[in-house]
Amino acid sequence: MAVLPIRIIGDPVLHSPASPVEEITDDVRTLVADMFETMDTAPGVGLAAPQVGVPLRIYTYSYTDDDDQPWRGVLINPVLWMVPLEPGEPDPELESEGCLSFPGERFALRRSDRVHVTATDLDGLPVSIDVDGWRARIMQHEFDHLDGILYVDRLSDGDWKTVQKITRKRGWGRPGASWMPGVDDFEG
Repeated sequence: MAVLPIRIIGDPVLHSPASPVEEITDDVRTLVADMFETMDTAPGVGLAAPQVGVPLRIYTYSYTDDDDQPWRGVLINPVLWMVPLEPGEPDPELESEGCLSFPGERFALRRSDRVHVTATDLDGLPVSIDVDGWRARIMQHEFDHLDGILYVDRLSDGDWKTVQKITRKRGWGRPGASWMPGVDDFEG
C-alpha cells in the first residue's frame, strides 16, 4: 500500500465526471488499498478516486460513530438516491464539512439527512446502504466527487467568494496542484 498525493481544487480530474469501472482488476484492488491508506493518513472520512488523480467511479469511506462503532467500506459504480433537502440555511455548528481537495478549511453546507446507495464491492458483489446523519453527508460528498463536483461548488455566494480568495492566496486552482498526506501540513 502507498499514500498517494491528493489533488487540490483546480485540477481537471476533480472537475470532470469519472468513468465507470468496467472490471475489478488487481490494479483496481491496489488503487483501493492505496486510497484507504491515503484516507487514513490524511486523515479523512472519505476519499474518491478522482481525488488521487484516477477518473474512476470509486470511493472509500471510514467513520466511527458516537458509540465508537466503525463503519468502513468501498463503493464501486455507486448510484445515490436522497431524501429532499430541508429548506433553510445550514447550521455552521452542525452542518460544517471539509474536503481533502480543499484542505484545511470548513464551510457549512445543507445536505440531505437520508440517502440510499447501491453499488458493487471489491469482490463484485452488490451493496445496498441506507444511512442518515453524518453517514449520509459522507455518501453525498464522495458521490459528488464522482460527478466532478466539489462541496465548495455548492456553497452560498458569500462563501464561494471566500473559497476563491483562499484558492488564489494559496496558489491553487491549477492543474497538478496536490498535497501529500503525512508530509504536508493540511487537514480536510
